[in-house]
Amino acid sequence: MHLLKTLGKSVREYKRPSILAPIFIVVEVVMETVIPLIMSMLIDEFGNGINPILKFGGILLGMAVLSLISGMLAARFAATASTGLAANLRKDMYYSIQEFSFREIDKFSVSSLVTRMTTDVMNVQNAYQMIIRGAIRTPLMLIFSFAMAFSINATVAICYLVAVPIVGLALFLIAFKVMPYFRRSFRRYDAMNSTIQENVRAIRVVKSFVTEEYEKQKFSRHVEEVRNDFTKAEKILALNNPIMMFSIYTIIMIISAIGANMIVRSGGTRMTTGELTALIGYAGAILGSMMFLSMIMVMITMSVESAKRISEVLDTKTSIVSPENGVKEVKNGEIVFKNVNFRYSEKAERNALEGINLTIKSGETVGIIGGTGSSKSTLIQLIPRLYDVTEGTITVGGVDVRDYDIEVLRDAVSVVLQKNVLFEGTIAENIRWGNKNASDEEVRRVCELAHAAEFINEFPDKYLTHIEQGGSNVSGGQKQRLCIARALLKKPKILILDDSTSAVDTKTDALIRKALAEEIPDTTKIIIAQRIVSVEDADKILVMEGGRIVDMGTHEELLVSSPIYREVYESQTKGKEDEEDEK
Repeated sequence: MHLLKTLGKSVREYKRPSILAPIFIVVEVVMETVIPLIMSMLIDEFGNGINPILKFGGILLGMAVLSLISGMLAARFAATASTGLAANLRKDMYYSIQEFSFREIDKFSVSSLVTRMTTDVMNVQNAYQMIIRGAIRTPLMLIFSFAMAFSINATVAICYLVAVPIVGLALFLIAFKVMPYFRRSFRRYDAMNSTIQENVRAIRVVKSFVTEEYEKQKFSRHVEEVRNDFTKAEKILALNNPIMMFSIYTIIMIISAIGANMIVRSGGTRMTTGELTALIGYAGAILGSMMFLSMIMVMITMSVESAKRISEVLDTKTSIVSPENGVKEVKNGEIVFKNVNFRYSEKAERNALEGINLTIKSGETVGIIGGTGSSKSTLIQLIPRLYDVTEGTITVGGVDVRDYDIEVLRDAVSVVLQKNVLFEGTIAENIRWGNKNASDEEVRRVCELAHAAEFINEFPDKYLTHIEQGGSNVSGGQKQRLCIARALLKKPKILILDDSTSAVDTKTDALIRKALAEEIPDTTKIIIAQRIVSVEDADKILVMEGGRIVDMGTHEELLVSSPIYREVYESQTKGKEDEEDEK
């Protein structure tokens, strides 16, 4: 019921076709079950002149046309309803994902979300169409066919009551046996999509290490696993048809034998030839409905697994929401961490950040260095509430970040993440992600500040140059500078550069920092870097290790007081001295 309620919310404007489809199906089924009865009357009256033929023939023609029109309308409305449901499900899932915090994004893998929005939605779409057509049609066809058969001859119709449970049990066992293979196939799909995504994203690494054959073998294993599951399932499902055909022909033979015996012995008083023909037709309709019912069971089984996966996304609510009547203005870029602890999940064994106490004045430039895994990126992601603190408080402009309207807060904090990406479109369109209403002059200005204008002007189309998906047609350094320009266009109170100049040379890095210091002096700037030279001019520098701030001070102070900072500095400057000596 929970699945039906959750998915039912996405029907919305497609309720009307969802109701009309079953109505026309009822009309179609009534016509199809009455037609054999009228046909039997025609057969019995065949030798009594032209009038009965014209009469019953006209009735049959009218009923056939009505059945055809009803069937076409039912199919049309069912297709409209099912495709509409699929479209709404994809929209609802996509909108839900847009609201997720990083914590919820971490819960689902990207490949799994892609599978849920494609394969799983398609399964639910097919099942919905099957339900509003087949799940209505099949029971009605069984009931009406039984009723018509018993109205013709109850003695012969009893054969159906014996055959149907036997056939039903066989088809149920087939559906039950095939269910686990379909359930397992969805996990296989996730793994296969993950491999595809990983390979395409890292294609340059694959080629540089000449591991194409290894990647092919890995992908082939996933494909074979999916193929094996579906092959096993299809082999079992293949038993449906022979069992049904055997049952149909057996019932027809039994009915024909009993019916013919009745006709001969009674001289046509207990049963007529037309009635026998109708009973044979109803036998096919009943057993055919049973076969279709088994297919519906398999389809619904597949869709239930898909529905659960879709419902899981729709039911997952973001842990980070705007408070009612949230603060609508960020006064300045002052940041205060007070007794902050953070862990990524409740199941995590230890905190990713622990005991963070830090005050950053508005307009200050703060550098952060530390080894891999020291939680530098985690620290800055708490400021715009990409994650929420587990314990303690963070204030921006004197207000707890959890008290801000979340859009207002994030508009005031520009983050150039370590793995920032560009989107398919022109350079100007990518830059305007920071402010869709920005003028051409504003776009050019921020590109100059990020020292991106120099390479943009070298392109034939300049700011109208097309960027491929993910920024694959620009270098790493160019991509970073474009991302910095995009962040600057927001005119933020706080600018965070998370190792965002790692792909540019030290000269360009210095020019970018100089431009930022001169052009946006009132903006608080936080720079995470691996190179000491990128942070040595900062007002204060944080040294992080194991999720803690172990040292803090200016460049000169840390050279004296921090063994970690001094070691990093000496290793980097020694490397430069060795290069100069070689020259």
